[in-house]
Amino acid sequence: MLYYLFEYLDKTMDVPGTGVFQYITFRSALALILSLMISTIYGKKIINFLRNQQVGETVRELGLEGQTQKAGTPTMGGLIIITATLIPVLLLTKLNNIYIILLIVTTLWMGTIGFIDDYIKIFKKDKQGLKGIFKVIGQVGLGLIVGSVLYFHPGVTVREKANTPITFNQSQDVVYQAPTESKSTATTIPFMKNNELDYAKIIEWTGDGYENWAWLVFIPIVIFIITAVSNGANLTDGIDGLAAGTSAISVLALGIFTFVSGNLMLSSYLNIMYIPNSGEMTVFISAFVGALVGFLWYNSYPASVFMGDTGSLTIGGIIAVLAISVRKEMLLPVLCAIFFAENLSVILQVSYFKYTKKRFGEGKRIFLMSPLHHHYQKKGYHESKIVTRFWIVAILLAIVSIVTLKLR
Repeated sequence: MLYYLFEYLDKTMDVPGTGVFQYITFRSALALILSLMISTIYGKKIINFLRNQQVGETVRELGLEGQTQKAGTPTMGGLIIITATLIPVLLLTKLNNIYIILLIVTTLWMGTIGFIDDYIKIFKKDKQGLKGIFKVIGQVGLGLIVGSVLYFHPGVTVREKANTPITFNQSQDVVYQAPTESKSTATTIPFMKNNELDYAKIIEWTGDGYENWAWLVFIPIVIFIITAVSNGANLTDGIDGLAAGTSAISVLALGIFTFVSGNLMLSSYLNIMYIPNSGEMTVFISAFVGALVGFLWYNSYPASVFMGDTGSLTIGGIIAVLAISVRKEMLLPVLCAIFFAENLSVILQVSYFKYTKKRFGEGKRIFLMSPLHHHYQKKGYHESKIVTRFWIVAILLAIVSIVTLKLR
């Protein structure tokens, strides 16, 4: 909203200084500051409100050190993250940008699913919360929306790399094709020289016109990524500061990818896909990072508030949509390796337990407890040490991910 006000003042009334709002870097910095202020200053008020409403965490007895002291700690703190993100976004972004619209929808959609889950746990006294099938339906629904918009919306295009040589047979003269913007299902493969994969090629065997059916591949892939990453973030949210800290690091790295992908000169220099209008997501990312860091003010050990599924599902959904939008979803196993390790630890633990119980009559475990962070708690590590080391790993993974811009 402020963007449009200052745009009007600049172009219509020629007010000095108002043109600075046209710069993504300025608005990103402002969004970061504003979201930090909202999450830290007003976060306390939200926590007090949650405490007054007796929105306290019900802790299951898992035999973990310091677990009982957390009983009654306010949850649904994801409301702080959502509020501190959306207010700067509504004020400072171009609200007609299709990527911003998708991210706002993602935030509200996943936030609602998480809120319902937390509400059932707290007020209905059902520790299982929202049934898994309904969570999956919600994630699939969002995947359908995001996948369909990214595939069919005319505003979502990719500019092909410049300097693509074409040789004419008669004269053997080499000319270079000018870059063009077009609809594309291409994505980036990390660590490879010719690092673009077109999902449409998967069904090339069907014959001519296969490009028209590429959505049959693209949309299911989007659904899978959103479901996997949101569940990974949900499982990572188990000890104070873990999910918020690792997510802030991953999102900051995605912000770099978004900025360079949306900048014509930088994308040309780095020889990566230029995605028109995607740079606007940098403002959203700045607000999101500020909200996560501000939330850590209260969520670091010992936590004054937990984010709950309201926050964790929202975080996972946003990260997934950001990565898909800038065609970096194949980098997620590296960038968000902690999420995937948490997911994988649960899958392996449950699968191995069922297998050994069926075969030997007694279930056996790979880890002392899953998700993975609980395994280290069982081994006697203090949770603040686990969180710090996971943050260090997340920073290393983010650096490796950023290096892929040139390492291929």
